[in-house]
Amino acid sequence: MRIFRGFEAVPEALRGACLAIGNFDGVHRGHRAVIAAAAEMARARRRPFGVLTFEPHPREVLDPERAPARLSTFARKAELLRDLGVEILFVLRFGPGLMRLSAGQFVERVLLGAYAVAGVATGEDFRFGHRRAGDVARLRELGAARGFAVRAVPKLVVEGAVCSSTRIRAALAAGDVRLASRLLGYAFEVRGGVVTGDRRGRELGYPTANVRPVGRRPLLPGNGIYAVRAAVREVPGWRWHPAVASLGVRPTFGGGEVVLEVHLLDGERDLYGRRLRVAFLERLREERRFPSIEALKREMARDCARAREILALTTVS
Repeated sequence: MRIFRGFEAVPEALRGACLAIGNFDGVHRGHRAVIAAAAEMARARRRPFGVLTFEPHPREVLDPERAPARLSTFARKAELLRDLGVEILFVLRFGPGLMRLSAGQFVERVLLGAYAVAGVATGEDFRFGHRRAGDVARLRELGAARGFAVRAVPKLVVEGAVCSSTRIRAALAAGDVRLASRLLGYAFEVRGGVVTGDRRGRELGYPTANVRPVGRRPLLPGNGIYAVRAAVREVPGWRWHPAVASLGVRPTFGGGEVVLEVHLLDGERDLYGRRLRVAFLERLREERRFPSIEALKREMARDCARAREILALTTVS
C-alpha cells in the first residue's frame, strides 16, 4: 500500500482511483462496508482502489476538549487498511486550509484536481466542505456534473443497533470486549512498550509485563481482569502467546494510577524494553480489593485457569 500525504503534486500513478472517504477510526465493520463499496467500484472500472482519510481526526481540531480517544492510532489504521487490500492511502491534514474549502472547492481542488477520482464511496451521513455544508446529495450532484461515480453506503446494523465508533467505545468502557470485537471485526488491541514495574507480580508467583500504551490518548477497556493474547515483537513479525491481563489501579495494594499488566501463560521471559500487542478477548471479572494476599493469589490462579479454557477456544482475528 502506498501512502501519500496532502493533495499537492500527486504522482500520476496515484491518480484516477476509486476512493472510500472517511475518518475510519478503528476501521470497524461499518467502515469496511464503505471500503468494500469503493473496492467494487474500482474493480468494475478497472481502476486502482484507495482510501482518503483525515489526520488529525476533525473532532480533535474542532472540539479538542471533548474529542474521544481513538480506537486506533494512525499506524494501526494504515495496517488494517493494508490488510483489506487498499492500494493507495491518501492522508489529508485536517486544519484551517482544508476547513476553508467550500464543498465545491473540495471536489474541484482535491477530489478532481489532485486525485482525479473515478468514483467515491462514503457513508450515507458524510459531510464535507466549509462548515460541513456539503452532503451526499451535493456530492452526487457534483459527481454527475463532473463525471465521477458516487455511492453512499447505508449504516450497518449489527445485533439490532448501528455499528459505530461511539458504540464500540461504550462497549469497551463497560468491559464488553466481546461485543467490541464483533463490531470491529477483529479483537480490540492495545499496543505499547514494556517498562519496569514494581515486580509485585513476580513476588506473587505471576510475573507480569507492565505495558505503557502508545499514542497521544490511548483508549483502554474498562478496568478488570481479561483473557488476552499477547504478541511479542520478533524478527520478523509477531509471536502470539496466551495470557491474562490486569487493567486497573490494583486496589489490594492501595490503588494508584491505571496500569496494564500482562502475565504470559506459556512461560516467563524477559520482556523489558520489548514491544507488545495485547488483544482483549474476554473479561473474566471486575477489579476488586481482596482481604489478603493469599486470597488474591487464589483468585489469580482461578483467573489463569479460566483464561486457559477461553483461549483454547478462541483465536485472534
